[in-house]
Parts: sequence; structure tokens; C-alpha cells
Amino acid sequence: MSVSAAAEDGAGAPPCAVTPMVALLRDLAPNEGYNLTALPSVRVLRANGPLARTPVLYDPGIVIVCQGRKRGYFGNRQYLYDEQHYLAVSVPVPFSMETDATPERPLLALYLHLDFVLAAELMAQIDDAGSAAPAQAPQSMMSTPMDDRMRASVLRFIEALNRPLEAAVLGPALLRELYFRVLTGPQGSSMREALAMRGAFGRIGRSLRLIHAEFAQPLDVTRLAAEAGMSVPSFHSHFKAVTQASPMQYVKSTRLHQARLLMVRQALTAETASLAVGYTSPSQFSREFKRLFGLTPAAEARRMRLGFALPPFADATFVSSH
Repeated sequence: MSVSAAAEDGAGAPPCAVTPMVALLRDLAPNEGYNLTALPSVRVLRANGPLARTPVLYDPGIVIVCQGRKRGYFGNRQYLYDEQHYLAVSVPVPFSMETDATPERPLLALYLHLDFVLAAELMAQIDDAGSAAPAQAPQSMMSTPMDDRMRASVLRFIEALNRPLEAAVLGPALLRELYFRVLTGPQGSSMREALAMRGAFGRIGRSLRLIHAEFAQPLDVTRLAAEAGMSVPSFHSHFKAVTQASPMQYVKSTRLHQARLLMVRQALTAETASLAVGYTSPSQFSREFKRLFGLTPAAEARRMRLGFALPPFADATFVSSH
């Protein structure tokens, strides 16, 4: 478990810290699903009801829950992200997630699509200042407690987003402050190591980029291992450690998540979407799709159209589906 049971039992920030955030986020997220903001890389998620455990593929980013609770299941670990913990994802990994929410107390969360240029600039400044914590092992995903400084930064950011002039003028600087809090927080060193893409973690990162760029093309382990500069046995081991999936399981998951997005965003049929992501057999696609998502392609596309699908981020490098 990434977060202790005691931490989950004690979820819920002090009312004086949470209430202003919730009031402001309700204004920013009037609609269920992902709501756009003045900053292209920032969206506000609203969920008016619980979501049963479902497969997701997060691209790199930060999720800050201000009301409600999400639980992510990645390998044999559980990641809690709620009013007391934020989630940071450094590389795109498939996992499963569930949400606690009610119409009276909807889930309200900030989703920050990771700006790699901004992160790299801050990481360089942090390293130059020489005050960063000792390096920790890189992680694909981490759930980190919210401290008072992080919570105060989030509140200032949300306040600015609610005022058009402040969002335009101050928003980018306040977003930078949030990145700084994450990169220097309790697991900031681990996050920086992951984003630096050094060592074996970085070599697996190169193979992940190849998968997301060419998922519709024939891909095999030999080519992916070559991209990572590893032998096939070593690649298998390191890939599983980073993604909790075998290379070809990961390729399949990426294709299925992308097909789901195509059906929702472009109204493609299941057969057309299956061919677009590299399947040669629509019947095999339908079987594997239902095995992953628990619904037929048509039924899952209808569910997603209820409000949880938006156009991709303009600079999106990875397939994401959440």
C-alpha cells in the first residue's frame, strides 16, 4: 500500500482549508466531467456520483483532489488521492481507478497536464540552488500528502482561475509555484529523478514514447528493447518494474484506450477504430476491449460520451484515457 489505512480513515482536510477551494471549484466546474480553464494545460474534474473500479491510462500530470476521493490500483499497490493527498504521474501507465462522490458532495479535482519544459526549467533551478533533497529512486506514480504550503498554493491558484484577468496574468506564475511544490515536496526528488529519464528508467521511457507514437504500427519486443538499448530479457524485467505490465500487454492496452477515444471524439465505429489502432481482426478487438473495460465498445463509448471525454491537449505526446 502506498498510503496507510490510517491515512485513508483520516481523509478530509480541515473545513477552513477545504471550504474556500470547494466553493471556487464548484464555480469552475459547473458540468460533470472535465471542464476547461483559462490555462490550456489545466482542467477541473467534477464527478457527481461514484465510479466503480475502471481501467484508465493517465498521461504524465498531477491530480489535486479538493473534495471527494479517488483510489488508484497499480500493480499490488493502492494510491490514495483525496483532500489530503495529491497524485503525480511521471510516465504514462495503465492502472485501475475508482471514485467516491455523491451529488451533494461531488468530487472536485484539478488536473494539471504535465508541461515538460516548465518542469525541466524548474528542475534545473532546483539543482543549481543545491538545496534539493538527496536523489530517490524514480517512480511511475506517487501519492503525496498535502502540506500547508501546497494547500495554500492550490488555493491561490484556484482563486486566480476564477478571475479572468488574474488567470491570464498571474495564472502561469501560480502554476509554476504548484510545480515547485510538487518537485520539492516529500516525493519531489523521486519525481525529478523520473522526469530526468536517466538510467534504466529513462531507457524504458524511450520505449514508451515509441509505443505511444507508433501504436498502430507492428511493434514487437525486439524493436522496443532496441529502442531502450537493452537486451530482451533485461528489457522485459525493467519494463515490468516501471509499468507493471509486459511490453505487449502495454501495447495492447494503449491501442484499446486509443480506440475508445476515437469512438468518443470522432464517432468512429468499433470496426473502424480497431483498424485505426492496428488491429486486423475486429472480432478480436471486441473481445479484448470487453475484457479490459467490461463493456462492449458501443456501450463503453456511450458511457464516455456522458461528459468525461474532451479534445486532447494540444501538445499531447501520449495516449491518455481518463
